[in-house]
Amino acid sequence: MVAFSFTLSVVFSYSSSVALENADLLVALLILLFFIAIGIAFDILGVAATSSEEKTFHSMASRRVPGAKEAIWLLKNAEKVASLCNDVVGDICGVISGATGATISVQLISQLGTNGVLTPLVVTGLTASLTIGGKAMGKTLAVNQGTKVVFFAARVLHFFKKLLGRGA
Repeated sequence: MVAFSFTLSVVFSYSSSVALENADLLVALLILLFFIAIGIAFDILGVAATSSEEKTFHSMASRRVPGAKEAIWLLKNAEKVASLCNDVVGDICGVISGATGATISVQLISQLGTNGVLTPLVVTGLTASLTIGGKAMGKTLAVNQGTKVVFFAARVLHFFKKLLGRGA
């Protein structure tokens, strides 16, 4: 898990750096929102995987519903899925969001002449509140609609398995 975390962190960080290199303020804000959204989405999946039950998906799998087998796999591996989604992806997105927020602060200070002390505080506060608020609302969704969340993720996995020729 450490090697995977390192690799994913490097890929996310590099992608973010390249995208931010010559980006204007609006693009930088969109990149920040993208990483916050990814962190929230994976947090939702991690919680849904631990709060959903397999029963529904066994019935679907017996009827060969696309994604049902993947949903069962996600739920049978809920601890690993939650660790990967919440800890690995969520934490990496948090770090990248912080770095992106710092870049935005520098842009605001240099381009708009905003306050050098207040600007980073506001950007950090907004980043943190969007992340925390989004994850809080997402946890409610994950607990109340966990089966739908897991099935959606399972359908995405199924699609990519088919796309890569790894069975249906």
